[in-house]
Amino acid sequence: MALFHSLSDATRLAIVRRLACGEAWVSDLMAGLGLAQSTVSVHVACLRDCGLVTGRPEGRQVFYSLARPELLDLLSSAKTLLAATGNALCPNYGTDAITTTDITAEVRVRA
Repeated sequence: MALFHSLSDATRLAIVRRLACGEAWVSDLMAGLGLAQSTVSVHVACLRDCGLVTGRPEGRQVFYSLARPELLDLLSSAKTLLAATGNALCPNYGTDAITTTDITAEVRVRA
């Protein structure tokens, strides 16, 4: 369940989308997402703790990348499932959940 919780946050999903394009360091993620360093670091730490992101130290910087390419397969499968269910949203969690647009963008990056 921790895996799905880690992907339920829009910021963490945006980080995953960015890292699907290649490794990045925190300042790259900050600039791309328009977030503070502390916010990006907390979300990267969550993804790292779940085993989805890995860090490669280089000097004083750490370059982050996706640790599990299977994650993109999972997101692609989620897109297929959402399409098959008519993109129905859970009445308990509403529109804060991952959207088809988010997943479609992820799959395009992978292709």
